Amino acid sequence: MKTYTPSRAPCPIARAARVLGDRWVLLILRDAFLGAERFEEFVERLGINRAALTSRLAILQDAGLLVREPPLGKRARYLLTDKARALVPVFAEMAEWSAGHLYAEGETAPVWPPA
Repeated sequence: MKTYTPSRAPCPIARAARVLGDRWVLLILRDAFLGAERFEEFVERLGINRAALTSRLAILQDAGLLVREPPLGKRARYLLTDKARALVPVFAEMAEWSAGHLYAEGETAPVWPPA
């Protein structure tokens, strides 16, 4: 199981990569920005296996980007913290960059975040 250990690198990009450098972490955050809160919602939307989701949710909690309510028990919700919400402009910039550089001519990228 993956775990989170904060980076001690002097470079801010390296520190961010420690948390955000995983594909599943980015997609979990994306879906949380779009309203997903419950474990089963993430499984269904992402097609992620349960073990991978469990470890990534733990990483996001340890990094202070998600909080689990209630902390113990079933039917928990995973809620974005202010620290995570501060990433919305970063995700918007990634989406804009992707739309401008990763779509073939004639392909239309969906707008992010969706209206």
